[in-house]
Amino acid sequence: MHISEGVLSGPVLAAGAAVALAGTAAGLKKMELDRVAQAGMLSAAFFVASLIHVPVGPSSVHLILNGIVGLLLGWAAFPAILTALLLQAMMFQYGGITTLGVNTVIMALPAVLCYHLFGPFVLKPSRIAVPAAFACGAGSVFLGAVLAGVSLMYTEGSFLEVAGLVVTAHLPVMAIEGVVTVFCVAFLRKVKPEMLPGYDAAFLQQK
Repeated sequence: MHISEGVLSGPVLAAGAAVALAGTAAGLKKMELDRVAQAGMLSAAFFVASLIHVPVGPSSVHLILNGIVGLLLGWAAFPAILTALLLQAMMFQYGGITTLGVNTVIMALPAVLCYHLFGPFVLKPSRIAVPAAFACGAGSVFLGAVLAGVSLMYTEGSFLEVAGLVVTAHLPVMAIEGVVTVFCVAFLRKVKPEMLPGYDAAFLQQK
């Protein structure tokens, strides 16, 4: 889902940089000091997951894990994903420096949206938590692919076909990431439920 250098127009790059800057500022403001190590580990997981990628036009298809990153970090997903993307651009030339803002928005904004949409349900009974976790993982990838497509379309109308290809190519990734998120949530519910959103409220209700 990385968009390469020299593809997007100036206005799209500027808009992406502005949104990424605002999201990162919000993420840093909301990140508690004791969650910094967790954010670093999830940033590293995101970094490794997308090392194996398949080029699709000016973009690429790979595992993203932005659903679980968003679920565990909330707004802090912005600085975590930005850091990983910056390192990928500098070390492996994935994406690019000028497209860093857009690529961050493509992957971090869906993570935050799915955190708010599905996070409140992952500590509910399994019949609710499992679909919510799957929707979080799959939905984050879907929304990211849509944002990548929109970025391409706003750059040039002729990218419409490529934008559709990007979304279609990510359909298998959506299913995989949905399943991965379900397993991660199931594991954390057993061993570390306080890492999941809504834990404090659920704990108080049990009391």
